[in-house]
Amino acid sequence: MARTQRSGSWGRRDPEPDADRDLGPEPDHEAVARKILLDRLAERPRSRAELAAQLVRRNVPDEIAERMLDRFEQVGLVDDEEFAQLWVRSRQQSRGLAGRALALELRRKGIDDEIVRDTIDTLDPESEEDAARAVVRKKLRSMRNLDEQVKVRRLVGALGRKGYGPGIAYRIVREEVGAADDSMEAEGWQDGP
Repeated sequence: MARTQRSGSWGRRDPEPDADRDLGPEPDHEAVARKILLDRLAERPRSRAELAAQLVRRNVPDEIAERMLDRFEQVGLVDDEEFAQLWVRSRQQSRGLAGRALALELRRKGIDDEIVRDTIDTLDPESEEDAARAVVRKKLRSMRNLDEQVKVRRLVGALGRKGYGPGIAYRIVREEVGAADDSMEAEGWQDGP
């Protein structure tokens, strides 16, 4: 189909200049901010800094964003301390992360250093060790045919990436590799004549 040019410029339907157009009512920034905050919080708990970043991306004016975030904090919908505790419990259980890695994640989420320290201080060393053991046991299943030194090196590296210090990582890996070897020997003896 051939295009024909109308009088005037291409595709321009309105002869009025852009400056004279009525763009409609100004958006209700508070309503927009409220909807953004409620939508984000419905997905999962979030830190105040994460929510503030969402408001900035959606061009909510700073003074309205601050006011709305303060209000959400007052009614208990935004609570960085609670968020930090939930985040730490979840990430320690699901990913087996150590306190050091968890603290780094919380700081990236915009959590205040004092809240980070208080939250990490509440970690039970025994639960942190249990999480490290679970990581090692899971990874050991796929390492049956590897040399012990290779297993140790890879497992210590895996724990290091999850925030465990070298001392605890080596200790747990040695204990778990030893226990796995003992278990394999016991199974081998049972399978024999």
